[in-house]
Amino acid sequence: MSITQTLIMEHEQDDDGKAKRTGNVWTATTHIITVVVGAGVLALAWAMAQLGWIAGIASILTFASISIFTYSLVADCYRFPDPITGKRNYTYMQAVKSYLGGTMQVICGLILYGKLAGITVGYTITSSTSLAEINKVVCVHRKGLEADCSTSYNPYMIGFGILQIFLSQIPNFHKLTWISTIAAITSFGYVFIAVGLCLTVLISGKGASTSITGTQIGPELTAAEKVWRVCTSMGNIALASTYATVIYDIMDTLKSHPAENKQMKRANVIGVSTMTMIFLLCSCLGYAAFGDHTPGNIFFGFYEPYWIVAIGEVCIVIHMIGAYQVMAQPFFRVVEMGANIAWPDSKFINQDYSFNVCGATIKLNLFRLIWRTIFVILATILAMAMPFFNQFLALLGAIGFGPLVVFFPIQMHIAQKRIPVLSLRWCALQLLNCLCMVVSLAAIVASIHEISENIHKYKIFAYKQ
Repeated sequence: MSITQTLIMEHEQDDDGKAKRTGNVWTATTHIITVVVGAGVLALAWAMAQLGWIAGIASILTFASISIFTYSLVADCYRFPDPITGKRNYTYMQAVKSYLGGTMQVICGLILYGKLAGITVGYTITSSTSLAEINKVVCVHRKGLEADCSTSYNPYMIGFGILQIFLSQIPNFHKLTWISTIAAITSFGYVFIAVGLCLTVLISGKGASTSITGTQIGPELTAAEKVWRVCTSMGNIALASTYATVIYDIMDTLKSHPAENKQMKRANVIGVSTMTMIFLLCSCLGYAAFGDHTPGNIFFGFYEPYWIVAIGEVCIVIHMIGAYQVMAQPFFRVVEMGANIAWPDSKFINQDYSFNVCGATIKLNLFRLIWRTIFVILATILAMAMPFFNQFLALLGAIGFGPLVVFFPIQMHIAQKRIPVLSLRWCALQLLNCLCMVVSLAAIVASIHEISENIHKYKIFAYKQ
């Protein structure tokens, strides 16, 4: 090989030998916004209604500010030990291992993949409730508000689960970028449809009365219930501002110059700030439109124009179909990698069988077929047992925010900068850490309490709306 060819190859490769990355601040910003816009946005109006104008707006701004700060710490830990010239960490767990050791990596992995598994249940609930709501909206349009248009979520959940069983068998689903693109477009679609519907209510002068303290304590709401709802709403807000699970995937697309951490910090500020404005728009308009009676999913408050509401619900379903696999595939892969390591000689686990179907070659792995099918079935059964949109999303948000968005970034930063124990900066960081963990724990307890209350209130597997 000539010197010229060698120089050309080096020019086309990054420092880790991989193809030269070409991402920049704006592509990273786009990725952040695409990931953050999700089902959690639909619950923000309900969260605002529980907290009121002052606490609601302050909470959204506070969570966003904390996220911007801690994600900047995570960006500095993309390389180890030096944030500019060190070795790359390709995943969040790899960074935790580099800075905090193997034990913390295991704990991080349990939380991270546990949340990913939980999100599949949340997405099953979200999609099935949206499908049921389409049926309800059409029914109300035809028969009127007085008609009984309630329907069970179970058939929709079963149908969604069957679809996901088939999609789960695609071994390289994460490479089907067009699926992610469609999911991203539809996510923006339903957000802006919801904003437009809320604006229509307000412009027509039909907005509800609101309060600076949120839902009012009275015959319909006890003080204890108010506290539980406030804590649950914190989990909803936390979920909306989380993208820790994919931050290093985004950073791994960035070119090396200027330094990745500097580009990511800028993208983080622009992306989270943009999303915060969208969050405030959705939550404030939703609360202004419905007041104390703001529904858990903002779309559930609208019946007309029925075709626009139906389009919004369809957008949610399409987004959930793609997003389910985006979240499930990493969980599938880590289990399958573990099985490969544990039983390297097992044909059941490692051997692929090829079949020709209509001229196309399909590779089937028995372990993948059985394990992924069982997982989707279990996720569907869990969703059918407790199809409570707000409470389940709040639980997921609370589980992820304290550890993944705050605790691990702060501990990695302390280890990287070798901040002395009990120094002023160390104490300030640990205080932030403790406060966020307390909020997360409160939201977890409240969400579990609300789910438990609903399970006792409604007959299991027989919930209708």
